[in-house]
Amino acid sequence: MAKRGIKLTGLVMAVFFIASCSGGKSKTAVSTETVTVEQVKVLTMQKEKVAHTLTLSTTLQGYETMNVAPSMSGKIEHIFVDVGSRVQKGQTLVRMDENQLTTTKLVFANLGVEMERMEALHKTGSISQQAYDQMKLQYEQTEESLAFLEKNTFVKADFSGVISAKNYEDGELFSGAPILVLTQINTLKAIVNIPETYYPMIKEGKKVTLASDIYPDQEFEAIIETVYPTIDATTHTFQVKLRISNPKETLRPGMFARVTMDIGEVETLLVPYQAVLKLQGSNERYVYVDDNGEAKRVVVRMGQRFDDRIEILSNELKEGDRIVVAGQSRLVTGVKLQAVADASSEISIEE
Repeated sequence: MAKRGIKLTGLVMAVFFIASCSGGKSKTAVSTETVTVEQVKVLTMQKEKVAHTLTLSTTLQGYETMNVAPSMSGKIEHIFVDVGSRVQKGQTLVRMDENQLTTTKLVFANLGVEMERMEALHKTGSISQQAYDQMKLQYEQTEESLAFLEKNTFVKADFSGVISAKNYEDGELFSGAPILVLTQINTLKAIVNIPETYYPMIKEGKKVTLASDIYPDQEFEAIIETVYPTIDATTHTFQVKLRISNPKETLRPGMFARVTMDIGEVETLLVPYQAVLKLQGSNERYVYVDDNGEAKRVVVRMGQRFDDRIEILSNELKEGDRIVVAGQSRLVTGVKLQAVADASSEISIEE
């Protein structure tokens, strides 16, 4: 009995020894884990007042564009113009099949005679009010149908301009696509997307300058005609519509152009140009900020450049944020940071 007790005690001690050894190894594994800390330079951002000129790209459009097409299907009897033809407001551009119009004219003429007779009888009380009202309704409906057919048989220009497209020939059946496209070119328009930051500074009636690479030595004036009242929640931009007087027709719809707006002094965030990184394979730009000792990636939009500094726009950035300006190419969000010096220091950071 004593021997059995000794054996049991030995087994318990062996189990305890193994458990103790296992616990020791676990503590050793934890103690050997390392945390990567990247050395970087940072810059504390401050807003600065700068004389701001905003330059944005756009595509010119005809101020008015008309898809010349009737509101009914049918055979195209004749097209009076061709691509490049200059037309005046009210000029007939297309004549459709006239059979339905001719028939309606005859019906309306007969109804006119009948209406005169009914009016004479109505005055003498020889017919009921109901019969008279029915005749008058038929007459007025036919008059409206005749006006509709006249408008859609002889299709006219709504404004003066140039024919910019022709999709049919005489004798073809109109099937939905516009027969012609009429474009106004002596006055143009352009839609420009502007970062929301500048919304308070952009006013209707403000003059802007427009330039095209096709005419490198010329500048053209435009005016802000409409400031759209809403901000795009995806791009954080708003639109303005420009009106461009083009009496010599030097500019043409479809041309690429740059619009320059002088918006005076503004307060903005400027950072060294090299602090802004570009996502490979896209136009997305971003920076890293020191977020309580950890790297945080922030997507930004680039504004105007001032020598070796660039304006950055983002709702996530504010004065006092510490932006990484050297060593950022090695970073990912969440990496621990050690700011070894202010950005103005000469200490070198290996990339």
